[in-house]
Amino acid sequence: MEEIATPRLRLRAFAPGDEEAVHRYAGDPEVCRHVTWGPNSPEDTRRFVADAVRAARHDGPPDSWTWAVVLDADLVGSVALTVRSRGNARGEMGYVLRRDRWGQGITTEAAAVVLGFALTRAGLARVEATCRPENSGSRRVLEKIGMQHEGLLRSHVVVAGERRDSLLFAAVR
Repeated sequence: MEEIATPRLRLRAFAPGDEEAVHRYAGDPEVCRHVTWGPNSPEDTRRFVADAVRAARHDGPPDSWTWAVVLDADLVGSVALTVRSRGNARGEMGYVLRRDRWGQGITTEAAAVVLGFALTRAGLARVEATCRPENSGSRRVLEKIGMQHEGLLRSHVVVAGERRDSLLFAAVR
């Protein structure tokens, strides 16, 4: 899997031994408040890291990438890109960041470089991302990286056992 660097960050494949760092954010109920997974148990986190390591070693053209976001040798989050339709060159992006790193521009920097990767090297013509309407931080990230708000997806996902709405954002090449 291709590594990506920004002025502050290194986006790399997950590796065995990342479990403790991943669990610092994936096991945090506040971090998981707006996502469809978690908070993870230690076993959930071990399974996620093992799956991410296996996926990064996959031969052939990838349909998804999951990068560990590393700042100063510290794994602080992840960014993922998934191809939803090769024929329509459409993908979806998501991200998560450890709570003590919120508000530092890290997610914006990582998401921007992954969006650029998606629209160039991955060959996608459209990249979508969603966030909960009350998640103002995520909404700001999507706006800052140039994604356009396209609408409200009512009762779109289940979060903590409840049907929740999502805001849909997209960028096109």
